[in-house]
Amino acid sequence: MRADNSLPQKADEYGRTVSPYFNLEDKQAKYKADKLFKRLRRKVGHAIGDYGMIEENDRVMVCISGGKDSYALLDLLLSLKRSAPFHFELIPVHLDPGFANSPEHLVTEHLERVGLPYHIIKRPVFDISQQKLQNGKIMCSICSRMRRGFLYAFAREQGFNKVALGHHRDDILATFFLNLFYSGIMKTMPPTLRTDDDSLTVIRPLAYCRERDLNTLAKLKQYPILPKGLCGYGENEQRAAMKAMLHRWEQEQPKRPDIIFKALKNVVPSHLLDRNLFDFTQISKGPKVK
Repeated sequence: MRADNSLPQKADEYGRTVSPYFNLEDKQAKYKADKLFKRLRRKVGHAIGDYGMIEENDRVMVCISGGKDSYALLDLLLSLKRSAPFHFELIPVHLDPGFANSPEHLVTEHLERVGLPYHIIKRPVFDISQQKLQNGKIMCSICSRMRRGFLYAFAREQGFNKVALGHHRDDILATFFLNLFYSGIMKTMPPTLRTDDDSLTVIRPLAYCRERDLNTLAKLKQYPILPKGLCGYGENEQRAAMKAMLHRWEQEQPKRPDIIFKALKNVVPSHLLDRNLFDFTQISKGPKVK
């Protein structure tokens, strides 16, 4: 764990401060990354404002998985923090799940370059997941639940009140269709929620960001991404199928995923069938539903 609060920075040829781990030599890549970063920063700022994700004196645990999304999340939140009108803390936390031959040093070296205090916690996620694995069970679901459990427990122990996760717009859409097609439930990952024991607020500041933009940013900024498939069980096939479906739709009708995402923000309970959300028995006794 890094113990100091220093934020080492470099300046480009125009005197602007930039990330200490960014390659300044490629000016064209620098320009593209700058432009994309500003656009993503605006989207993150809007999401935080729309859903009240971060408030004064919050202690935010930023979960770093070693993937592109969590690196971008930390980068964008740190940029917003520098210009925020109030004080809040950002502490990156990486959970090492115990995958064999995982180059965990990539994450540690990256966090050292960022310069914030951070935590690396080791938990036997992989070993326990294998023990719990049964026929027909998907390894990913067991692993992800255990990761969240260990991370939330650590957040409570360390006195954090917010936990920031790197889920983006496409994750939210994929989860919506997974629940719709396989569980018969209309729900997805909300941008902000309280944990079941009401002790933590979970936030998803990348909720308005598209995955393809985060992919581009990761390449331009050369994030040290951990390899996929380290567990040996492969990708979650159902989730991959949902993302492939969304990708096809975006190719055929570029605005379709945006429209679906907009629909999740414009729900009319009286025009669905859930009696827990709307009392249909009272329709004839009151004003007509428009």
